[in-house]
Amino acid sequence: MPAIPVTRSISIDSEELEETFTRSGGAGGQHVNTTDSAVQLRFDVANSPNLPEAVKGRLAVLAGSRMTRDGVLVLRSEGSRSQLLNRQEVRERLVALIAEAAVVPKRRRPTKPSRSAKAKRVDEKKGRATVKAGRGRVRED
Repeated sequence: MPAIPVTRSISIDSEELEETFTRSGGAGGQHVNTTDSAVQLRFDVANSPNLPEAVKGRLAVLAGSRMTRDGVLVLRSEGSRSQLLNRQEVRERLVALIAEAAVVPKRRRPTKPSRSAKAKRVDEKKGRATVKAGRGRVRED
């Protein structure tokens, strides 16, 4: 089976994916009651030789409740009445999820506002306070 490209350095063998087909829920008429159009895709992330350990960790965080305790990612698609379209959609979602996990997030560099920025902020607050103070009732003496 051909490999599914995710990024330049990561690709997944189609043999690593396990697809099962079930009946979709909801409306659809007589045809939907006889065909298994919903797709459940299972991908064993923990035992995949094609994913680096760092990507596996980030993927587990991104997947959340879609990842089992054993490290198996479970995705389901039943949006279309066509089994083929549901298979394509669930595979695209898998590729997008792995691609997002493959990107190393930039570390935030903590910064402080400059002294001039602080002074400017205080001056603007004082200006607003004087404007609001001038809105009170006018007293006649």
